[in-house]
Amino acid sequence: MISFVLGVEDLADTRFALSPLHETLFSLRVLQDPGLSPLHLPWRRSVLGSLGTLDTGLLMSLVAQRRTLPDFLTPNPQSFAPSFDEQLAVVRQSSCARVRHDLRLAHAPDPVPEALRDATAAEDAAVAGLRDAICALLRRYWEVAVEPVWPQMRLVLEADMTYRARRLALGGARQLFADMHPNLHWQDGELFVHKMISRHRVVASDRGLLLLPSVFAHKPAPPVSPDEPPSLVYPSRGVATLWGSEMPAPDPAALTSLLGAPRARLLGLLEEPLPTAELARRLRVTPSAVSQHLRVLHSTGLVTRTRDGRHVLYRRSSLGDRLTATATATGACPLDG
Repeated sequence: MISFVLGVEDLADTRFALSPLHETLFSLRVLQDPGLSPLHLPWRRSVLGSLGTLDTGLLMSLVAQRRTLPDFLTPNPQSFAPSFDEQLAVVRQSSCARVRHDLRLAHAPDPVPEALRDATAAEDAAVAGLRDAICALLRRYWEVAVEPVWPQMRLVLEADMTYRARRLALGGARQLFADMHPNLHWQDGELFVHKMISRHRVVASDRGLLLLPSVFAHKPAPPVSPDEPPSLVYPSRGVATLWGSEMPAPDPAALTSLLGAPRARLLGLLEEPLPTAELARRLRVTPSAVSQHLRVLHSTGLVTRTRDGRHVLYRRSSLGDRLTATATATGACPLDG
C-alpha cells in the first residue's frame, strides 16, 4: 500500500492536468497485455498494424513485468495541458544517474531487460545514448498510436476533470476520491492507494497533489519512487465512449424497449448526481417508485451511487453514459407503471 499525507495547504493545492506523455507510456501496457482492458481492443488492433519498423523490443521493455514505468519517463506536467514535445523535452534533460536509477527501480526485483542493457553501463555516454534513443522511439510511437486519437481522448479526460472538480466543490476530498476507484480510500487527511506492490508513505509537505486522469490506466498509479512529487494517475470516466466506431450507436426506441420507458427516462436524468427525492420531484412521482427502478439500474451497472451526508446520490455509470449517448429521453414518463 502507498499513501499520501495531505495537509490543509496540500488539499488547497490539489490540481488536475493533462499529460499526453503519460497516456503514451500507459498505452504500452495495453499493447503488452490486452486483457487489462477489453474496451481498448479496437484501438489496439488498429495500432498493431501501424507499428511498422518501430523497435517494439525496446518499446515493450519500458514496461516492467509488474507493469511499472520508469519515473523519468513520466515527469509531472509543468502546465495544465502541455504538448507531447514539451514533456519529451523534460525527459531528454534527465541525468544519466537518474536514468540508471529509475530503470533499475522500475524493473526491480527483476534485472533490467536486454534491450535496456546500456542503462547498466558505467559510461555516461552509453546511458545518454539509450535515453535519446528511447525519446526518439517514443516520439515516433506517439505519432502512430496516440496523436491521431488525442483530440477524442482529451475530450473524455476534460469531462472527467469537470466531474471531479464538481465533486471536490460539493463534498471536499472525501467526495473527490469516493468513486474514483475501489483501490483508493480517504481517511483522516491521508489518501491510501491499496493493492500496490510498493509499500511507502509520502508526506506531501506543502507540495500539493497532482491528479492525472488517464484513458489507458486500469487502476490508480502513483510514482514508483517515494521521492517523486506527489501525483496520481487514475482511470478516467467515459472510456467506453471512445472507440465508438466499433459499436453501433443506440437507437432511442431500442433503449426504451430494452429498459422500459420509466427507466430510460430516469437514466436520462442522471447525467449529474441526484438523490432519490430530487428525482421524484422532477418526475412528479413517489420516491418509492423511483427507488424501485434505481435498484434495478444499479444492480445492472448502469448507475453508480455514493453517500453524501444523509443522502445517497445516483449518477449514470460509464456504461449508462454509452447507452444514453444518442438516446437521452425527453418528456415525462410515468414511473408507477
